[in-house]
Amino acid sequence: MAVVGDPARVMRELPATSAFADDDGSADPALSAALALHGTRGEALVQVVAALAAARVLVPVLTERAPERAPERAPEQAAGHRAHAAAGIVALRTPDGRTALPVFSSVATMTAWRRDARPMPSEARRAAAAALGEGWEVLVLDPGGPVTVLVPRPAVVALARGEVWSPAVRDGALDGAVRAAVLAALAGVRHVAGVDAEPGRLAEVAVVLGLAPGLDRAGLDAVLAAVNAALAADDVVAARVDSLEVRVRAAS
Repeated sequence: MAVVGDPARVMRELPATSAFADDDGSADPALSAALALHGTRGEALVQVVAALAAARVLVPVLTERAPERAPERAPEQAAGHRAHAAAGIVALRTPDGRTALPVFSSVATMTAWRRDARPMPSEARRAAAAALGEGWEVLVLDPGGPVTVLVPRPAVVALARGEVWSPAVRDGALDGAVRAAVLAALAGVRHVAGVDAEPGRLAEVAVVLGLAPGLDRAGLDAVLAAVNAALAADDVVAARVDSLEVRVRAAS
């Protein structure tokens, strides 16, 4: 994952580090246990998010020295440059193109990622709220390992709100309320003769559309645009589903 920025506003929204004056930089025991479980069983993301809700995390601050031209009022320095330091919280670009805030369970895991990163302690819920305030959709916990966890957008929203996160897909099955919301959202879309929803292959949830025959390309594009708009407008889908894929089949 690549570093993509260092917005200062996120830093201002995080709590002062004096609130963690006695912090020794070690990982929260419950979070460590959840991460160990996640490392051996992929379905343990729910436990990681639950542990994060009560944990302190470390947000990395990087200092970059950059050249700055000397002011014109100092002719003897005009041909040179002076260095200045700018500290900022970085973002990461995930493989699917989203922007993520990196957070760490301990100083050790942060050092393994970047030895030059300075830890800023924060409650995980406040780090989640700060990321969302910047429009960053996900958190990446311990990107340098030994166990790296991508916290999806609905879980980040739940953390920020102090709510319990319930994933749309759990143990390979789609949540009934999510499936019902998808079907209800698309019930009135023209030319959609049938709808189903199931765990996705390329995304978290797959929406399977049965379309009326006879649509040309422009008609198909219009239907898909209406489907996307209807799903985006549904509160349950927006809150519970991290990513969607749409599959089209001929109506039976």
